[in-house]
Amino acid sequence: MPGPLSDIKIVELAGQGPAPFAGSILADFGADVVLIDRPPGTGWTLDIPRKYDFYMRNKRSVALDLKTETGLETAKSLIASADVLIEGYRPGVAERLGLGPDICHALNPQLVYARMTGWGQDGPMAQEAGHDINYLAMTGALYSMGAADRRPPPPLNLVADLGGGGMFLIVGVLTALHAARNGAPGQVVDCAMVDGVAQLMSAFHSFRQQGSWSANREDNIVDGGAPYYGTYETSDGKYVSVGAMEPKFYDNLVAALGLDADSLPDRSDRANWPAMRQTFADVFAKRTREDWVAHMTGKEACFAPVLTIDESRSHPQMAARGTFGTLDGLHVPAPAPRLSRTPGQLRTAAPEPGEHTAEVFADWGLANATTERA
Repeated sequence: MPGPLSDIKIVELAGQGPAPFAGSILADFGADVVLIDRPPGTGWTLDIPRKYDFYMRNKRSVALDLKTETGLETAKSLIASADVLIEGYRPGVAERLGLGPDICHALNPQLVYARMTGWGQDGPMAQEAGHDINYLAMTGALYSMGAADRRPPPPLNLVADLGGGGMFLIVGVLTALHAARNGAPGQVVDCAMVDGVAQLMSAFHSFRQQGSWSANREDNIVDGGAPYYGTYETSDGKYVSVGAMEPKFYDNLVAALGLDADSLPDRSDRANWPAMRQTFADVFAKRTREDWVAHMTGKEACFAPVLTIDESRSHPQMAARGTFGTLDGLHVPAPAPRLSRTPGQLRTAAPEPGEHTAEVFADWGLANATTERA
């Protein structure tokens, strides 16, 4: 069955991180995503075999040297017949290549021109280098995470790159595309990771101004401060998680831990949290992680084991959901979210640079195009 986005043609300029991630999600749901790869030896690339770059799944690759007249003109021909262009360069780079929004919209007035940056297209830091951790640092998100007596830890590159970046880019692309399909002209999607993370932090900005969120780390309801929302070490050196915020789940947790609710101090008083957290820690330290899993199953206490990456792929819940599929002999996260009638699919593994050049030229009506360097 064709994917729900199978009538959408996307040109993605080679890059890394959130822009390719966004392209991969759109490709999962059928979009024809054509990656303009750099020919080998013409620029820096990730030091990873392409088959392990899961963000390139379901895409086709064309090799073009955009610094040559031939490569640039061929790219323009592709863009002229595309619905969407995705680029993740620093502000001004696409313009210097000759593929800025003005030029591309002159070629294709309906084009959705999607730009992914960390700081945004303007502002005093627009030209500064950065990565996920820097964007988190500037939005207050990084300061808000981690233990109170330690430096803020890098929380992988999930929050800014993929949440505040890639996911917001997808929203921008689909929103602008919807407008274009309804007669509006094409437009630029200016997706900045700092903007996206600020949106993700909305609730905490609200809580802070309300006065219910402390400025200190590990001192709030979902940052590890509350004893009923956090992680605990088990007797075998592994970990479990609890998230029993609501009173009924908290009562279930206390009961499952074998504690006398009446003997515990008032959980609404934050001054009591350190002592309560130590009480919970002492109990969890008495059993292995798997013992706790067996004991807590069905207790309605918002409990789950903390699994390693390898363990997560084989957990019964993941297996039942089919959360992971296989592609080219590798375990790959299955497309998400699930659509009941037109679900996403893992169709093809990541292509080698230029693998589909001739095929794409034929499919997109560029029969006379060439990749020879001018």
